Amino acid sequence: MHYFIGDLQGCCDAFERLLAELGFSPSRDRLTVLGDLVNRGPASLGTLRRLRDLGNAADALLGNHDLHLLAVAHGVRPQHRSDTLRDILESDEREAWIDWIRQRPLALRREGWLCVHAGLPPQWSGDDTLALAGEVETLLRGPGLADFLAVMYGNEPARWSDALQGAQRWRFVINVLTRMRFCAADGTLDFKTKDGALAAPPGLMPWFEVPGRRSEGEPIAFGHWSTLGLINRPELLALDTGCVWGGRLTAVRVDGGRREVTQVDCQQAQAPGPV
Repeated sequence: MHYFIGDLQGCCDAFERLLAELGFSPSRDRLTVLGDLVNRGPASLGTLRRLRDLGNAADALLGNHDLHLLAVAHGVRPQHRSDTLRDILESDEREAWIDWIRQRPLALRREGWLCVHAGLPPQWSGDDTLALAGEVETLLRGPGLADFLAVMYGNEPARWSDALQGAQRWRFVINVLTRMRFCAADGTLDFKTKDGALAAPPGLMPWFEVPGRRSEGEPIAFGHWSTLGLINRPELLALDTGCVWGGRLTAVRVDGGRREVTQVDCQQAQAPGPV
């Protein structure tokens, strides 16, 4: 059986309970976590250990909080007051964990689904998404990681162009794959609004509702957007159901033509706020 799981964010206890509820067996089953493995929850290090212990039975995407861990570890960004990364940063295995994180993908296909943490712009097909994610993954895994992290942050450029090069190109790829929620019909990104789909400002819409997007028709699974809640459509799965905020942790079985949703309640680790 293959399961997709929403944002863990260091909520190891909820993850353990979800695995137990699924009756998950690493020798039989597979899972893909859709990014934001760490931060805000009480056990970031424990969550990474549990994922690593699952070996080849588990895939895990990079989310914005995982990239934040890399940036903090390399002195590019300060820790926020709400961060819960200290157990990783002060671990005797710190360097091994940072290296493990940087090896995670930004996008992949599993069981016929394109998996990303946040979204993709209307100009990209699924194949485009995987190719562009691969460009940035090479940088994250390479010797120039600290230099790349130093130019990774920022909201510009706000719209995709095939002519984008260097830091602007890579930053856009990072932003759509790990931060995107709303955009305009032409794909111009908006990072101000973090409420649910009904809160779209004039001229904006959820990225997956843009008419004529090139990825239309390809099944896509994503996390990141806790205020969106669970979306379970034939070709769209949104699985961040706000575990760290006291919501639920969600898994969906996606193999064999069957669709089964399993959820466990989560203890609130932090009050809802900027994500």
